[in-house]
Amino acid sequence: MPLRLEIKRKLSNRSERVKALDYHPTEPWLLTALYNGNVYIWNHETQTIVKTFETTDLPVRAAKFIPRKSWLVTGSDDMQIRVFNYNTHEKVTTFEAHSDYIRSIAVHPTQPYILTSSDDMSIKLWDWDKGWKNLMVFEGHTHFVMHVVFNPKDGNTFASACLDSTIKVWSLGSNVANYTLKGHSQGVNCVDYYHGGDKPYLVSGADDKLVKIWDYQNKTCVQTLEGHTQNVIAVGFHPNLPIILSGSEDGTVRIWHANTYRLENTLNYTMERVWAIAYTKQSNDVAFGYDEGTIAIKLGREEPVISMDSSGKIIWAKHSEIQTANVKSVAEEGTKDGDRIVLSSKDLGSCEVYPQTLQHSPNGRFVVVCGDGEYIIYTALAWRNKSFGSALEFVWALDSNEYAVRETSSKVKLFKNFKEKNVQIKLSYSAEGIFGGVLLGIRSSTFLSFYDWETGVCVRRVDIVAKSVFWSESDLVAIACEDTTYILKFNRVAYQQRLDQMSAADLTEEGIEDALELITEISECIKTGCWVGDCFIYTNSVNRLNYLVGGQTSTLSHFDSTMYILGYIPRDNRVYLTDKDQTVISYALPLSLIEYQTAILRGDYEHAESVLPNVPADQRNRIARFLEGQNLKEQALVVSIDPEHKFDLAIQLNHLNVAYEIALEVDQEDKWKTVGDCALAAWQFKLAEECLRRAKDIDGLLMFYQASGNASGLKYLAELAASKGRNNISFLCHLLLSEVEECAQILKATHRIPEAALMARTFTPSLISPMLSAWKASLVQEGKTKTAESLADPKDYPNLFPDIQYALVAEDAFMRRRERGRPSATEYNDWKDSLDWDVVGDTIPGRHPWLVSGL
Repeated sequence: MPLRLEIKRKLSNRSERVKALDYHPTEPWLLTALYNGNVYIWNHETQTIVKTFETTDLPVRAAKFIPRKSWLVTGSDDMQIRVFNYNTHEKVTTFEAHSDYIRSIAVHPTQPYILTSSDDMSIKLWDWDKGWKNLMVFEGHTHFVMHVVFNPKDGNTFASACLDSTIKVWSLGSNVANYTLKGHSQGVNCVDYYHGGDKPYLVSGADDKLVKIWDYQNKTCVQTLEGHTQNVIAVGFHPNLPIILSGSEDGTVRIWHANTYRLENTLNYTMERVWAIAYTKQSNDVAFGYDEGTIAIKLGREEPVISMDSSGKIIWAKHSEIQTANVKSVAEEGTKDGDRIVLSSKDLGSCEVYPQTLQHSPNGRFVVVCGDGEYIIYTALAWRNKSFGSALEFVWALDSNEYAVRETSSKVKLFKNFKEKNVQIKLSYSAEGIFGGVLLGIRSSTFLSFYDWETGVCVRRVDIVAKSVFWSESDLVAIACEDTTYILKFNRVAYQQRLDQMSAADLTEEGIEDALELITEISECIKTGCWVGDCFIYTNSVNRLNYLVGGQTSTLSHFDSTMYILGYIPRDNRVYLTDKDQTVISYALPLSLIEYQTAILRGDYEHAESVLPNVPADQRNRIARFLEGQNLKEQALVVSIDPEHKFDLAIQLNHLNVAYEIALEVDQEDKWKTVGDCALAAWQFKLAEECLRRAKDIDGLLMFYQASGNASGLKYLAELAASKGRNNISFLCHLLLSEVEECAQILKATHRIPEAALMARTFTPSLISPMLSAWKASLVQEGKTKTAESLADPKDYPNLFPDIQYALVAEDAFMRRRERGRPSATEYNDWKDSLDWDVVGDTIPGRHPWLVSGL
């Protein structure tokens, strides 16, 4: 059966002839070297050019990233090696490396070395830490050396491909080849090493149109792959997938199975001859360079082939090798949220097929591996073959003794106790996928149908395009679509009642409408998920770990990369996740928390109250948020231990005493202001004044004291405003208190001296002279001497300003009188009558504004 690797195009670009490609290991970058001398770095995710290097006018036939130095190195037909810093575009160095065209560059995985091969029939080793010193020249080939590559399992050895029809294997310590592999009848263009640990293999491609697989330990050819109709220019063993890639001048890329050597697929993007192939260990991405441009694709799934049972035993596939570990011992030691769990792994065995999926049975006793169009069920402990068969997909029922396989798009089979059941699923549509659980789900291109495991009857058809289906033991199901997830409940009673009432003729492909009822929707694209009771835990497309209880979603964490849920272990109260590299992490989600939330949703507040003491203290705030979401704010206020949240709840509930106590603890101005505003609205003036004072809310205090006519409060506010630089408020307070002299002084202090002088002229005649003096001084300082001289002091011209003279006398007399106590209206009139009018002649008493407002 074929591998059936899904192929998704990621980058398609037309350009000059592409002679070399290389993937960056950490950035989403693809390096392309062109025949016209240009070198580009593409972002293969956004399909945009990130950086451009115009290296030479001649062809660049070799280019590689050196990530640990932030460099890229190129080799071209002018015999030059050029090194650039790809971050700064700075040229690090350039030197002549060979006496003819440079064909290939290989970068050592750990040492500061590069290898170069050339049409001058030599291979050279260079050390960049020693100023690009040429450490060694390897000679022995008798024609152009087309390709060199380091052994990924032994950095001390490398292989070379040459047009003399041979492949040579070398060691860095000797300039003479260890041995030569002969078998091609024409020139060899390319060579690559197998990355797995189980086979000492090389693959080569040549002008004889053949691809050959070599055992470099036995020095023998183990397989010849035929099919290309022109020279084979590029080959490679993919580091993650069990495939061999070969590109030819016939314009095709062929994908071969690395174990069976069967031709899996032939790709033809009609861009003429193939010149280069690139892959990366970090993903399933592959790129091809053609006469007319570049194509980058993703092969197969990147989800890790891994599964965990309910006890914490993890099993995963590394190529065809199966490994296992247990999180139990780690959990007992204790671990922090998000920390990597260091697992002690051991080999469990190997698999006869290349695993594309691996899944524990619900009880954990069995593990099924699916791949190459087959499935094999193993015992989980001893890894013994229990059953096998043909399958494109395999799913378990909720009962570990039942499962189903999708053999083809028109045939789905049911099994129980490892024997095929006498129950047929009649399909009138193309089955594109199946899902296990309480019911068997079969997906078409436009709908999802659920079937009864026992009878094969269609329970319900749902007109949605499902990507994943997750069942709980309590008959809840999450159906994940492209951008929405639907939570439904299987109503067993309604289904059985309707089924009993219907005849066989009444049963249609639409199923029974009452069988499934919609509970809620999640407007997210869900990647992986699992149920814990009525709680659905899931990861979404924006790399967040969320959980859903009763229609309310909470976030546990978010990640920088894609994570996949392994499962939930009640014993540890933790949910476990992994990435594509089998790095396992976990997050706490106590069962008591889920139980409490579920009880609240069911309205069982008594049970929720009994569970609450078992909920860890660090989860109380999460519960409080949940209760608030359910509009149970009183309970949320009692449960919450977060001062911010508790304060917000107290304000919403108008519990000002609680809000006051929290404000006392945190002593923040914004808290006091909020409580003060609420106290005003509740007519609690004493509390409002205290809060406004603690908040130093100058504007609020002004409104409060002005409205209440509080003279002592205005005095306090005047001082507070002055200390805070709010001179306008301080001025207004003094004015309201009839403290005109202080108002004038504030105007003077804030460099508004003309206004201070005019205010003195109107309200406080005794201050006119000092204010005029200050005004004149400021004018002189500004260079306005004539203006300063034009200002006249009324005291120097008594005849010109008789009203001022009168006002001065009146002010003095009144202030002396006032010192003995504020005069009454009668006393005020008596006082006016007693004034010495001879001082001011014919001035009419009360004419000056100060006298009008003096009382």
